[in-house]
Amino acid sequence: MRINLILEPNSAPDRLAELAQLAESYNFEGIWTSNMHDGRDPFVNYVDAARATSRIRLGPVAVSPYELHPLKMGNALLTLNEIAGGRAQIGIAAGDGGTAVAMAIAAKRRLRAVRECVDIINAMATGELVQYSGEMYRVRWYHASWVTQALPMIYVCAGGPQMLRSSARYAQGIYLGDHLPEHVAEVREKIDPEIAEHNPNKDNFRLINFWAWHVKEDPEEALAEARMWLAARVTPWPNYYHRGILDDEEMKVIWANTDALSRAFYAQDSNIPEIPREILDKMCRRCTASSPVSELEHEIDRLRRFKEAGLTDIALRVYGNPEEAIRLIGERVIPVLQDHAEG
Repeated sequence: MRINLILEPNSAPDRLAELAQLAESYNFEGIWTSNMHDGRDPFVNYVDAARATSRIRLGPVAVSPYELHPLKMGNALLTLNEIAGGRAQIGIAAGDGGTAVAMAIAAKRRLRAVRECVDIINAMATGELVQYSGEMYRVRWYHASWVTQALPMIYVCAGGPQMLRSSARYAQGIYLGDHLPEHVAEVREKIDPEIAEHNPNKDNFRLINFWAWHVKEDPEEALAEARMWLAARVTPWPNYYHRGILDDEEMKVIWANTDALSRAFYAQDSNIPEIPREILDKMCRRCTASSPVSELEHEIDRLRRFKEAGLTDIALRVYGNPEEAIRLIGERVIPVLQDHAEG
């Protein structure tokens, strides 16, 4: 299983380059940053990192065709791919949160929007003239004759059953968020028949999962950081597809206090008195990596279960003191879990 890294999206270009170099020295597969509506441009911000590295993949997640027309998204991605020597990657999504909310854009026909976006970028990446007429998007007279690099890695961000089955037919890979190992196994049951029957990239198909990494020397520091970020996890929300994270009564307490989770997130305050600490910490331990370093083997065992469930890649989101996290993962996790074969 290949190990990727997700870095703070508000990192300055030189800081991103510095961390990318460190990650590359430990053989991480790739680095990602979340595409935030009030963050730095998710393509331009990688230029320094692309020039400072030679092997590691890099790119943003998740970018929506509602916020950025596929032609402009593809052009930015192909430009980054050229600067990076064919190492660009992207996660394309059709959610209506974040940037879409900030722009007051309603997501419509999500399956079609993402499919057409991927089709357009794939056509653009050939370097041939593109004349595309879709149900939602059109492209006329696009001819990137300057494209010489290999196709960038294009993932579709999916969680619901329809997007999973649809994207499994055509995408190079699927990007999950905060899935537990048992959830990954359920995803595999949905997508594997579609991949086998329809996907031309089935022999190299990738399945990656966002996973929050809060492992620290101090057990309380690890859990405190995890509590501050619980609102950013998709797992607490009652309309999410996953169950079995906590028992029903404990989840009702979580769902009844999502405003408190949001307050803690925005204030970066680990104190959430509305929810009993034992429930909060149980939640953190279930849906994030929040063990002390002394119990790192517990997190490695969980990563092994992710691999056994069908992940080809995992993206570990690091928070405070990223250098420390990169070194810990690079020295003690990657040698155990990462495939050394190319591709």
